[in-house]
Amino acid sequence: MKTDPKPPQHTPYGGAKAHSYTATHWGIYEVRYREGEAVALEGFARDPSPSPIGLGMLDAVKGPLRVQRPAVRRNWLAAARGETTDAQRGLRGQEEFVEVSWDEALDLVAGELQRVRQAHGNTAIFGGSYGWSSAGRFHHAQSQVHRFLNSVGGYVRHADSYSLGAARVLMPHIVAPMDEMHTLHTSWSVLEKHTTLFVSFGGVPAKNAQVSSGGVGEHVVPQALRRLDKAGVKFINISPVRNDIDTGGEVEWIPIRPNTDAALILALACTLYQEGLHDPAFLAQHCVGFDKVHPYLTGATDGIVKDAKWAANITGIPAERIVALARAMAANRTMLTMAWSLQRSHHGEQPFWSLVTLASMLGQIGLPGGGFGVGYGTTNMIGNANAKFSGPTLPQGKNAVREFIPVSRITDMLEKPGETFDYNGEKHRYPDIRLIYWAGGNPFHHHQDLNRMLGAWQSKPETIIVNEQFWTPAAKLADIVLPATTGLERNDIGYASRERFMVAMKQAMDPVGEARDDYDIFTALAERMGAREVFTEGMNSFQWLEKLYEQSRERATRAGLSLPPFDEFWQGDLLDLSVENKDVVMFQDFRSDPVAHPLNTPSGRIELFSERIAGFAYADCPGQAQWFEPVEWLGSSKAVAHPLHLLTDQPFTKLHSQYDHAAYSAGNKIGGREPITLARTDAHARGLAEGDLVRVFNDRGACLAAVRLSDDIHTGVAKLSTGAWFDPSGWRASGAGNLEKHGNPNVLTLDIGASSLSQGCIAQTCLVQVERYQGTAPQMSAYALPQMMVQV
Repeated sequence: MKTDPKPPQHTPYGGAKAHSYTATHWGIYEVRYREGEAVALEGFARDPSPSPIGLGMLDAVKGPLRVQRPAVRRNWLAAARGETTDAQRGLRGQEEFVEVSWDEALDLVAGELQRVRQAHGNTAIFGGSYGWSSAGRFHHAQSQVHRFLNSVGGYVRHADSYSLGAARVLMPHIVAPMDEMHTLHTSWSVLEKHTTLFVSFGGVPAKNAQVSSGGVGEHVVPQALRRLDKAGVKFINISPVRNDIDTGGEVEWIPIRPNTDAALILALACTLYQEGLHDPAFLAQHCVGFDKVHPYLTGATDGIVKDAKWAANITGIPAERIVALARAMAANRTMLTMAWSLQRSHHGEQPFWSLVTLASMLGQIGLPGGGFGVGYGTTNMIGNANAKFSGPTLPQGKNAVREFIPVSRITDMLEKPGETFDYNGEKHRYPDIRLIYWAGGNPFHHHQDLNRMLGAWQSKPETIIVNEQFWTPAAKLADIVLPATTGLERNDIGYASRERFMVAMKQAMDPVGEARDDYDIFTALAERMGAREVFTEGMNSFQWLEKLYEQSRERATRAGLSLPPFDEFWQGDLLDLSVENKDVVMFQDFRSDPVAHPLNTPSGRIELFSERIAGFAYADCPGQAQWFEPVEWLGSSKAVAHPLHLLTDQPFTKLHSQYDHAAYSAGNKIGGREPITLARTDAHARGLAEGDLVRVFNDRGACLAAVRLSDDIHTGVAKLSTGAWFDPSGWRASGAGNLEKHGNPNVLTLDIGASSLSQGCIAQTCLVQVERYQGTAPQMSAYALPQMMVQV
């Protein structure tokens, strides 16, 4: 079958024009040219704190790890050609690839999709993706692969996210959907004017605020925190890590045992109630369920008073400090904020629900500078007051398949086809997946207990197809790899809600090797499967850009913005969408009149007790905020063998695992391996010094890392950031005996759901031990290319 010709591409800048712009999730960059060739990226001049992540992106895009041509795993190809009857799927990651022509690769993919659909139905196809692949709104791999699969009958999808699995399910029941709340957060300008006490649970990490989905134009968090400090705001950071907030001034650090924040917050709430410092009027007018909450706090329901003394034994924070903190909250205009990481834990719903309960008892929700936030510093957009409207968005079409999984239950799905699982009040059944099509993500970064996942990945699916730019672990573990372009090699539009700029992302360079846009790949597949018109609607990619932009113009007009026509936008570089002197106060209208402006909850009010959730009858997530012991924590018997609580945070050198192979990420490694941060006392107790190579292990797995000493981390806690490309000593899962050589902490993390309600990821619930690595360090192969066979 003849391959579709590629649609016309923009000619890279050259001659008199010396630069263009490109957008990434971590910022806008200027592309510099010499004689028509892109030679460098520079930080955006109008960004007060440009991220260094993207500065080495051009070298990485042109580098040796690019997927150059379509490639097929040897035994899978032999089976497809009828040369053998066994594709030997267990050899994924271990055997050679054969490079083939685009025509053959596309025929193989289309034929395999048709075979699975005919033999097993579309419920046997899992459309895997994770939405951080591209800041461009059209060439957004998740939207592209889902639109394509919907055009050929649908696919099994995932729900929620690794970042916010527990919160996305919980928060709509009790206050508002997380996506809505992201754009409603009280703006930094209001906090600067009105807040007197800022209490963060888990910090306000500027490294996380480097990003927004769709692209950061103006990094505001570092400057905003400094303005609050200069305005006299008192900061208190309750976290196992001191330096996850930087105001340029004094911050009181209250170290806490990981995963015990819910106990602390309930004790603060109990203190408010015991001392009459709560706001009965707000609770009566704006909330439901406090009549069930206070008996739990006082111990009337279970005989345990959730007071400061009780919480001190759990959290390690002195009781008198807890009492003083509760009194300070009541005496000030207080903003309470919680990092997303706290709900990535066992019973992760409870910290967020507890926070909403505490803020409601203080009665400051809807007041300027008061109330609560769930994510200041987790992305750049939270706290921004720029225009809020839906930008250019590729419609994904209608999915004819109803089956889905919570995103972090992929290994369960592969291991347990046909078994039931609980989710948000309903029973569902895991589908029997025969084919995985993945585009725009690296599951061997995001998922937990990677040794377990590796076994399921190698044994269950009959076929795994990926569109990939680089030879990542996901590509090495696939059967068919189709080379995809990067954001520098295609035209697109960069935009994120509440961000200041919309960017005309003009193609900066020719595609490397034989790489193609995802859209062109799926167009060719759709034609082979009789769905070209459904998928393309008769348009090439540039025509789609114009259509999506013009549709967003209409939405912008309703938001009070006037955008120029597409041709004018494209001839320029970017649009400034800032709105002058616009302050945002979350839930201000609801506070002023809860009847006229109800919340979208069953009662229209804040649900401190949820009759709906209580009706689900989940023992691990009842109808109100409660304290549950995590399955692993420093107060458990498991801490005897594995006495360090491992935090696996977002790295500052990359977004998830993107560009782990770039120079900026490599510069943070020690001897090529990820650093693990330890308190000096914990390191010295193990005879460890700065830079020592260590084995980090538990019963699930083991990895190598290099020691970094710090005075800014709680004793009994270790921190190993995510993002190192998965590099096992063997591609056969074997638990702790399969040594991961690069420092990927997800060989250690626990793969069970947060609760029956959400089934969210619990990566932050993890105990480990650390010891000096004995013997010669094994050679790393994370960035080694797979072996290629010459086709005969």
